[in-house]
Amino acid sequence: MLSYRILLLPFIYFLFFCTAGAQEAYPDAGGFGVEGNFLTGKIIRHSRKFTAPIPAFSNAFDANFSWKTYGKKEWHQRCNFPVVGFGITYTDYGNNTIFGRCLGVYPNLQFTFLKRERMEWTFRLGNGISYVTRKYRKTYPVDTLNTAIGTNINDFAIFVTDLRWHLDEHWHMQFGANFTHISNTDVYQPNLGINMAGIHVGVQYFPETCKPKPIIKELPDLKNRWLVQGRVGVAFNEARAKDSMVMPSYITSLYVSRRWHNINKMYFGIDYAYHSDVYAFLKNYGVDYGHEMGHSWDGAFFAGNEFIVGRFGIMGQIGVYYHQTFLKFDPVYEKIGTNFYILRQEHGPVKELFLSAMLLTHEIVAQYGEVGVGFGL
Repeated sequence: MLSYRILLLPFIYFLFFCTAGAQEAYPDAGGFGVEGNFLTGKIIRHSRKFTAPIPAFSNAFDANFSWKTYGKKEWHQRCNFPVVGFGITYTDYGNNTIFGRCLGVYPNLQFTFLKRERMEWTFRLGNGISYVTRKYRKTYPVDTLNTAIGTNINDFAIFVTDLRWHLDEHWHMQFGANFTHISNTDVYQPNLGINMAGIHVGVQYFPETCKPKPIIKELPDLKNRWLVQGRVGVAFNEARAKDSMVMPSYITSLYVSRRWHNINKMYFGIDYAYHSDVYAFLKNYGVDYGHEMGHSWDGAFFAGNEFIVGRFGIMGQIGVYYHQTFLKFDPVYEKIGTNFYILRQEHGPVKELFLSAMLLTHEIVAQYGEVGVGFGL
């Protein structure tokens, strides 16, 4: 039976964006658009352990329902009126007997990098949940070549950049590049994940108009304040030991942050993580008997940046280990994730309180998905 834990990280991403992001966008017909894209690309062999044959091409269709923000909320103007959306992507990886097909649903945000009268360059990022029809199995239907996917339910991430031509206020055409990733954040093994990169072409239609009249206000500058911050979280991984139990890891982080340009927050600090799955592995195989605890934790110095969008923070972080577990990985890790702010204020003893969901990777191989809670003083 599939453990509920595998749904935890993508569900929190899904919940964060759906409960607040779309509600704060434009609620009427103006600014609402429907977009369709045909994607073609190729699976990336991102690890030597990825031994399955890679198809010549993989294809997908992506539909996105979007709303252009117009200034109802203060963050609309601070973020230069981004577009919020809800997308659905159907992917045929090109070898259905090994990789199967994937259906992903995801909330997303779109920003404009460059804009001219009839053309713009945009970037869209999203994260949600996917269902994959094939997974690693030793029983019927057997699929032992698929070491990329260990479960049917997976996290789904997508990054899209477009050149968009505005034919008029109702019709747009676009061409661009895209990257998608699916994995179960290593809750169940094997789980190398599937990364697909490619190009796409599409069309977008706005029933009312693509240019809702914006509300422009005089907004106060926010001070570039320093905060002392902390975060505690938990992740789950399948233990490489008897019965292959899914076991928790406990992560704590302490850091300082400084706000800049009103909607960014750079930060740096130190973290510590204890991995009970590694401890179970060492005990099971009698590795370095009596010193299992000392080989079951890791710690790192890290730095990152958070981009604030309303109640959400979109984070990118890089860390360098000062200590690793017995199961050593690369000396550098990367984290991407989302904060959802329950409290964010300029004054008072507690200035921030948030929920977080983060994915830790080594290069582009997922290690674990972490959920937690944090604060800022």
